[in-house]
Amino acid sequence: MSVAATEPFIHLAGVRKEYRDRERRFLAVSDATFDVAPGELIALVGPSGCGKTTLLKILAGLHRADEGDVRIGNAAVPFDPARDIGMVFQSPLLLKWRRIIDNVLLPAEILGLPRDAGRRRALELLELVGLAGFENAYPYELSGGMQQRAAIARALIHDPKLVLMDEPFGALDALTREKMNLELLRIWEQSGKTIVFVTHGIAEAVFVATRVIVLTAGPARMAGNIPIDLPRPRTLDMRTHETFGAYTREIYHLLGME
Repeated sequence: MSVAATEPFIHLAGVRKEYRDRERRFLAVSDATFDVAPGELIALVGPSGCGKTTLLKILAGLHRADEGDVRIGNAAVPFDPARDIGMVFQSPLLLKWRRIIDNVLLPAEILGLPRDAGRRRALELLELVGLAGFENAYPYELSGGMQQRAAIARALIHDPKLVLMDEPFGALDALTREKMNLELLRIWEQSGKTIVFVTHGIAEAVFVATRVIVLTAGPARMAGNIPIDLPRPRTLDMRTHETFGAYTREIYHLLGME
């Protein structure tokens, strides 16, 4: 998917977040500044504890930034989980007593969306993520990768403008993770959603993203903002190409890992 130059859909400028308790203060994010265009798939990469998840929670309205400007669609992000945002976590978090279609429908139920339209949408999404025919299965009957596909469908059920993904494939084995990278790209290209994707994997970030935002060790500071100019559709053999290697080496350098 090509992303035309346009006004940013997400704008962060000088974002700072500090956590406090009775004994100490911890600066999680310091001066995070970047834009995301509509329809981009941005990867946030950096070491553990650098504030990647905190930034996602700020974008989702789960945490309030202490300083800085955070805007989505030219409006300030409210300190309240937004109904036009979908979230995918490292664990699928499916309810084991509900069938897959009912797990997918859960956000629609919470938001009070029409049941019949929601069910039709759920079946369409299950087909999109490659789970057609599994709508009546229970989570324990699916593999880890299939469960995560169901979680992606659940995140899309209410047609959000933005999808936030926090290490969604981190718990999967290497082969399944590579397959899910390809599935994510296919779903993104077909859905046209704006996606912010958090990962520790430098190669994964380069493979899936239109642009990689590199964050330093906590507190998170911008170390780089790298457009990824690789052909699409992406294929796994691209990981062996010199251009791919050059991007990964650049990110390693920015993280001081050379």
